[in-house]
Amino acid sequence: MVRSGCDPLCSPLALNLSTIDAEPIDSMTSLRYAIVGCGMMGHEHIRNLQLIEGCEVAALFDTDSAMAASAQRSAPVARLAASLDDLLEMDGLDAIVLATPNFRHAEHLRHIASRRTIPLLVEKPLVTDPGDRELIDALERDYAAPIQVAMEYRYMPPLQRFLAEVESITGGIRHLSIREHRFPFLKKVDHWNRFNDRSGGTLVEKCCHFFDLMRLMIGAEPRRVMASGWQAVNHLDEAYDGRTPDIWDAAFAIVEFDDDTRAMLDLCMFAEGADYQEEIVAVGPAGRIDCLVPFAPSHWPNDLGVRPQPRVVIRSRDRRKREDILVPVDARLDDAGSHHGSTYFQHLKFRDVLLGKQAPEVTLRDGWRAVAIGIAAQESSATGMAVEPLL
Repeated sequence: MVRSGCDPLCSPLALNLSTIDAEPIDSMTSLRYAIVGCGMMGHEHIRNLQLIEGCEVAALFDTDSAMAASAQRSAPVARLAASLDDLLEMDGLDAIVLATPNFRHAEHLRHIASRRTIPLLVEKPLVTDPGDRELIDALERDYAAPIQVAMEYRYMPPLQRFLAEVESITGGIRHLSIREHRFPFLKKVDHWNRFNDRSGGTLVEKCCHFFDLMRLMIGAEPRRVMASGWQAVNHLDEAYDGRTPDIWDAAFAIVEFDDDTRAMLDLCMFAEGADYQEEIVAVGPAGRIDCLVPFAPSHWPNDLGVRPQPRVVIRSRDRRKREDILVPVDARLDDAGSHHGSTYFQHLKFRDVLLGKQAPEVTLRDGWRAVAIGIAAQESSATGMAVEPLL
């Protein structure tokens, strides 16, 4: 049976934009955001904040003048800061969205914390180096404003539907697999994502999302990681300042959890021919549930015809129950980014954090543990040994 995801069983994030818009904010409590880092994700944050009543992009900063100018064209009323210090001295800001390159997150977190206490939404990966754990510990202990980590995949509508159903359908996850077959890394300013020392490595940069989902779905902590990653196809014919990229484009990783559940990641980044970018399968004693997430519209060639719809598929072990549930995403949300509306839903939740209605859903510790699993997977791949993540 095929049915739409827009029904009472749907996730708390309703899928019709006319109903998902949060309640209007009184003009006295309108929220003003600063965007630090105006690349692809910085622009996506701008577009999604502009869809939410009562949210304003008030300030921008990027060291790359072209990116900063492009962001200001998207948010013409925002003030363009001359430096990070200039931005931190501005009055009337309610939050900062930190979307700078991975290897600069720790540096910028330290600098912001030394100058100002203001709520932060920090893009993934939270940090990239094992030594950054001390910074996370210090921020947890001493930073007085809320910090949320931007794990967009949690908020994709098909993932939200999957999360709402997974426990009852499986009877408790015992076996979890996540497959991402997609296109290569996109081009970024100064090619920072082509090198392990600036990105944290593929299993940190790209896959922290999936390790976060594993922890969230299973509800347990990892005890051991085994992985094999390599550079199979992509970027081998490129050179930047005399260096050939060393970023991996394929990997397998197995994570053992402390409740004896196992989870597996299958990553291939030269698989544009796939229909679904992510395929997540959870199995337990009662049944199986699949989440199928297609390529975003911006990455689906028009000449291939109609793009597959996001869907959740439910199966019981006795085969008496099978449902194929379509989970459509409003076109306006698809147009605002490359993550199936998740950035919009994430900002609704973060807005509630700023208004004091809830605590951050993705904490500093969540962000660190996703990175720690990725670091352990990178190390396992390099050494051929199972590695215990530094949680």
